[in-house]
Amino acid sequence: MTHYSPFQLFEQPVDRTSSNSIKWSKYKDRDILPMWVADSDFRVPDAITEALHRHVDHGIFGYGHPPARLTELLIERMKLRYDWTIEPKWIVYLPGLVCGLNLAVRSLTEDHQGVISPKPIYPPFMSSVKLARRSLSVSPVTLQNNRWLMDLAQTEVLPESKLLLFCNPLNPGGTVYHRDELLALADFTEHHDLYVCSDEIHCDLILDKAAKHIPFASLNKNAAQRSVTLIAPSKTFNIAGLGASMAIIPNPILRRRFIKTKAGIVPDVNVLAYTAAQAAYESCQPWLEHQLDFLRQHREKLEQEINALPFLKLHHIEATYLAWIDASALPVTSPFKFFEQAGVGLSPGADFGNSRFVRLNFACCSKTLDEGLRRMRAAIESLT
Repeated sequence: MTHYSPFQLFEQPVDRTSSNSIKWSKYKDRDILPMWVADSDFRVPDAITEALHRHVDHGIFGYGHPPARLTELLIERMKLRYDWTIEPKWIVYLPGLVCGLNLAVRSLTEDHQGVISPKPIYPPFMSSVKLARRSLSVSPVTLQNNRWLMDLAQTEVLPESKLLLFCNPLNPGGTVYHRDELLALADFTEHHDLYVCSDEIHCDLILDKAAKHIPFASLNKNAAQRSVTLIAPSKTFNIAGLGASMAIIPNPILRRRFIKTKAGIVPDVNVLAYTAAQAAYESCQPWLEHQLDFLRQHREKLEQEINALPFLKLHHIEATYLAWIDASALPVTSPFKFFEQAGVGLSPGADFGNSRFVRLNFACCSKTLDEGLRRMRAAIESLT
């Protein structure tokens, strides 16, 4: 087994400025650190690179189908890590998780029906509803015992509501839902007869060692039969650009509707994406464990330093490498523009539903994180 050193793997800066990176090309030729979109600056595990090289060396890139071994690995992973027994026929492979959100909205609701979404939330939640021209109602995400959670008591359920979009671990906010919280959500959806599309793409990135990811569909048979679960190795192993995601749909009626909506519009997963996903699940768990230790160090540094600054507040991040920073006390019109002018490119909170917040991606080398914090500190000091 390869011995991985976190400092060797994750501390060395990687020049991404000429790599056709959306993250890094946004501020090309400007002295602004990109700490926004959710891909990491970490090189993928060697096993993924080696598997891709073997496929590239073969020299043919024709149509492919889901490898049986990848399906086996996914089933094993769900059972071993999340105590969830799934069947091969439940799995629908997708070239990305965002298309899964859009397919869920269009396949699980009719034109006259509506969708409930958390807010603030990852932007494609809102856009998937808008693009499908469904009515939207909101489940406000609020602080409850210092954790960001959907407020079911304040959730707007319209007569036409048919689908609830859910995100666990939460993006933004980093909350890992407890079992009792998930059971309350399951009761809520059963009471209102709602389907659930559960985005669980960050499930492997649990930073609190005492926390445990619980798939919504694993709660009980009723939850399983009303749900579509979306997962992927993309955030975990930094292979988002390859596009390999999975929808897990136990209900055969919902699965047929999902596949029918996909047909002829959403392409199949490409062969290199399958290759990378299989290598990730088969050989890269040691790399992931070291990545989590590295991210925990960054989280601790970030929470300590952000909360030591005037005007800013960062609540504890239980999962993900994304910090949801409360800048509502900052005496500026736009916190996003304020920090961008200071040389730090964050995700604007307005995209998620709250313009007084910013989201910071801390999946980077320490040099980048330290410089980003230095620039933010200098900007804050200029106001005091």
